Amino acid sequence: MKKKVLIVDDEKISLMMTNHILMTEYETVCASSGAEALYIYEKERPDLVLSDFRMPQMNGFELQRKIQEQFEDPVPFIFMTADRDEENESVGLQQGAVDFIHKPFRADVLLKRIGNILHMIEQISGLKKASATDPMTGLLNKASAKEEISELSHRTPGALLLVDLDSFKPVNDLYGHAMGDKILIRFAEILQSAVRFTDITGRIGGDEFIAYCQNVDEESVVAEKAAYINEFLLQSAHELLGENMSIPLGASIGCVFVPDEGTDFDTLFKKADEALYHVKKHGKHGYEIYGENAGIKTIKEHQATGIAHVFQILSERSEMKGAFTLPFEQFRIVYQFLTRLYLNYKKEIWVVMFSLHQTGAGALPTEEVMEQFLGVVAKSLRASDIVTQNSKNQIMAVLNETNRMNSELVVERVLKNWEKAGEDTGYQITFEIDTIKA
Repeated sequence: MKKKVLIVDDEKISLMMTNHILMTEYETVCASSGAEALYIYEKERPDLVLSDFRMPQMNGFELQRKIQEQFEDPVPFIFMTADRDEENESVGLQQGAVDFIHKPFRADVLLKRIGNILHMIEQISGLKKASATDPMTGLLNKASAKEEISELSHRTPGALLLVDLDSFKPVNDLYGHAMGDKILIRFAEILQSAVRFTDITGRIGGDEFIAYCQNVDEESVVAEKAAYINEFLLQSAHELLGENMSIPLGASIGCVFVPDEGTDFDTLFKKADEALYHVKKHGKHGYEIYGENAGIKTIKEHQATGIAHVFQILSERSEMKGAFTLPFEQFRIVYQFLTRLYLNYKKEIWVVMFSLHQTGAGALPTEEVMEQFLGVVAKSLRASDIVTQNSKNQIMAVLNETNRMNSELVVERVLKNWEKAGEDTGYQITFEIDTIKA
């Protein structure tokens, strides 16, 4: 596609000659005065302005200044002049002109000068775009999104949306990171299609996105966007991952209205993030709108409902092999529940605690060794059992539906598997067996 050049010259013959030279390489539009140039500039939005310097009513400097004042991202300016006044050139370059060319000029020189400038501008534009966008999705990156939204929120009301993909990690775990990238790219396309082209969309990291929707101040609009995003995300997931895909992919959205809750980006982001946290904590796949009234925080809750939907979110996404491995703090909660179970039903639940020591000096094993030992213990148990590391050298396992004899068999199996793994040299393993007690 040809670049467009606006030629401005009050001398008709000079205007015709310049146009005749440039039209071989570029799309050209012509103006015979500064006022006419302003009108044509707004209508045609050229890629470059080539203007005579000395013109009546409005000279080249004045035309350039008015374009800079009236339009965002003004295009490069080249002045044509018959003068040899170096002071004018200096002032023009300080004002932002990219070049001066003296009349009369050779056609090949004019074409070369304009070609070089347009190529340079194109390269700069490409570098700016690359530094401002997320390379995977093509959306604005975090820094650029913050900059543009911060500027826009001060002058235009709207809705700031923080959008987070729900249950995205299982996609990477089960289908690989290449497929995860495809989901992220498709989600970026869905997010862009859910807003207008004049709105701002960005990726702020991982599976977190941001959008600023101008002049949106109604909850119903946010609800429609949330429903649209979730519907087409699930549709795309089945398309990319297969109809039997059971991962409950969806999107949670935290929303804050501007300027109701302020215009400062960091403040707005914090409030939207709080609303997002709340929706993810209470069901996901929905939206919440942050609001304050007389200093009292209120958040309107709107989540998808239905027991089948909740079951999907709660269920495991990986194949259930070996014991259920938990961090100690989560294990503590399960243990407290099992204690209640024992109190009600008096059903024995057996616990084994393994202790691992280096022989000789009796030093504690390294973190790497404990991680390996935890893996051996987990693989040696059933899917209905639970295991955790409760100290620097101890592993605890809860054995459901068993007895003392079977618990001892479990210990024997763990020790054999540890020996088979070739990791037993230099370590002494002791164990204790007991039942959960109230």
